[in-house]
Amino acid sequence: MIHQTSFAQVEFTAKKKTTRREKFLGRMEEVIPWAKLLAVIEPHYPKGERGRPPVGLERMLRVYFLQQWYGLADEAIEDALYDSQALRSFARIDLIAEGVPDATTLLNFRHLLETHDLCKRLFTAINADLATRGLLLREGTLVDATLIAAPPSTKNAKRERDPEMHQTKKGNQWYFGMKAHIGADRDSKLVHTVVVTAANVADITKTSELLHGQEQQVHADAGYTGVEKRAEMMALERKIDWQIACKRGLIKALAEGAEKEACKAVEKAKASVRAFVEHPFHIVKNLFRHRKVRYRGLAKNGHQLYTLFGLANVVIGARRATV
Repeated sequence: MIHQTSFAQVEFTAKKKTTRREKFLGRMEEVIPWAKLLAVIEPHYPKGERGRPPVGLERMLRVYFLQQWYGLADEAIEDALYDSQALRSFARIDLIAEGVPDATTLLNFRHLLETHDLCKRLFTAINADLATRGLLLREGTLVDATLIAAPPSTKNAKRERDPEMHQTKKGNQWYFGMKAHIGADRDSKLVHTVVVTAANVADITKTSELLHGQEQQVHADAGYTGVEKRAEMMALERKIDWQIACKRGLIKALAEGAEKEACKAVEKAKASVRAFVEHPFHIVKNLFRHRKVRYRGLAKNGHQLYTLFGLANVVIGARRATV
């Protein structure tokens, strides 16, 4: 895409302060493997042989990423692009020469990604790029899951909650929504596998789907107790060092003394490694503001989660590259 600087952009870049948003977008501009991601989508993108010429593919992908980073709906990202020069610069939009893609165009682009299952392929392409840079290792895996809330309201056309979501109890509180299960690299914190289910699906039942097959060690919390005895795990026929947290009730039941202190020290060491799996969740939920599902059904939300965790990997990889 040929990008020519406009007078408005020159005036904007001459300001005295560089905002945190500009710094973040500038870093993402550098580290995202644009050519590889565009190559994934290009075979399925309209060629403009009939009808209205399509908006440039790279511009649409950049706007789509902005939408994920800032948790904006189609109409909201359209308004934000008109309001913010920083967002327009990243999307390479010059209002003198062209307009911002409207909400319907953004909707159609998202449907294109969903129809051809391209979000998962974008996630794979990002991980492949990180692996070539030596950031994605294969020796250990951290597994965990997080709840993502869904609207419990029945004020809609069908007068019902999303039938694919479900309620579950965690502690003494009930939640309604879905669950994102991830397998993350022990050393780099990068997510290599994502599985989406309803909220009531037990974490332990999806463990086998979260392993890439090369890890020698797996870390998990007490919710995965007994996973090594499950049929699908025993069928793997390979040795795995399972580092599963001990249930707190068992530690409390021990008599005070050297044995209990040693057990607590071991659990602390395991927790210090296992804690890294929370990093991708923090980025998706707090930085990208994805604390509640935006669409109905597990499929649509699953596509979005592949994009979100792929972009979270980009952020983690960028930080590791600067260390």
